[in-house]
Amino acid sequence: MLIMSIATSLDIFLIVTTIIYTLLVLYMRRGWSRNASLSPEQAPVRIASKVSVLIAARNEEANIARTLDCIMGQDFLQEKFEVIVVDDHSTDSTASIVASYADRGVKLIQLNEGDKLNSYKKLAISRAIAEATGDIIVTTDADCRMGKNWLSTVIGYFENKNAMMLSSPVVYSEEKSYFERLQTLEFLYLIGLGAAGIGNRHPTTCNGANLAYRRDAFYAMGGFTGIDNVASGDDELLLHKVAEQHADRVWFCKSPLAIVYTDAKPNLASFISQRRRWASKSTKYKDKRVVALGVAIWLFNLALLAGAIHFLVDLPHVHTLFIGAIALKLLAELVFIAPLCRFAKRNSLLWNLPLLSFIHAVYLVYIGVAGNIGKYQWKGRKVN
Repeated sequence: MLIMSIATSLDIFLIVTTIIYTLLVLYMRRGWSRNASLSPEQAPVRIASKVSVLIAARNEEANIARTLDCIMGQDFLQEKFEVIVVDDHSTDSTASIVASYADRGVKLIQLNEGDKLNSYKKLAISRAIAEATGDIIVTTDADCRMGKNWLSTVIGYFENKNAMMLSSPVVYSEEKSYFERLQTLEFLYLIGLGAAGIGNRHPTTCNGANLAYRRDAFYAMGGFTGIDNVASGDDELLLHKVAEQHADRVWFCKSPLAIVYTDAKPNLASFISQRRRWASKSTKYKDKRVVALGVAIWLFNLALLAGAIHFLVDLPHVHTLFIGAIALKLLAELVFIAPLCRFAKRNSLLWNLPLLSFIHAVYLVYIGVAGNIGKYQWKGRKVN
């Protein structure tokens, strides 16, 4: 009797969470569609604002030169933008490489804080903003690549919308393994969720590798005060601060010209470390809708794993429920991620969705717990 009662409860749990998850994904699909695609002719011919492009870099000697070359090669008036790189206690030649770009106007700031902080990146960005002269701050990472029209597209859209904050797409590229291709598909899902939240006028997430905001808005929001003790969140938690008061001035630049390209993680250990870092900021969310969204997705994946266990121990009446849940999950995710793959011109990745969908369920349940307990390694540091 007890076993039957537990089984019935798990059945109901799976049914309810499957329905909620499916509706949420379809709602997010609506949000993605509500972000209007930007054509090049919509960007203004003349950019009015001065722009400061900021990069926080730690041990990026293998990547920083390529990133700086991409930025310095932008089709953008040189007198209208500056580049500031903050070296975060690098132990390699990152600083000297950046210094070699001084004659091209790249400014180098070096941190000297010692081993006493939990969020060096927020400190790096704050220092750079204090030195910046631009009206608009654009952040990217030291291992990114972008086309020559990236900055003009992003800033053009920013000014057209009179934005306070603008999130733009980030896509993995140049994959070297099947594991990295799976990450590319999964990361498109995450970028899509962020864009969809903005499209639905409930901003939830963004990526600091391609983020723009007004310098005066950063200070009006108190900068990183209140979130500066969290290792991650220089992008997402700042977004929440802005959205709390000005959600109508947060936009997503839905243009292929605005894409910033970066690399997937080369192995499972570095992937897990990155995702734990991202998940660690969830306890700092003030917007309960964002928390509810995360919890709903986590509970559905937990229910799916419980259903998989039922399936494996051969409880026949569960088979239909489990297969139905899997089918709905796959269908909803296909409807959501197909236009994202078209946007990124990576349609071939869709063949990996069935495998990724199952792996995603397993790792999300683990990351949801592991990301909020204990410490993890990030770029040679152990952080909370």
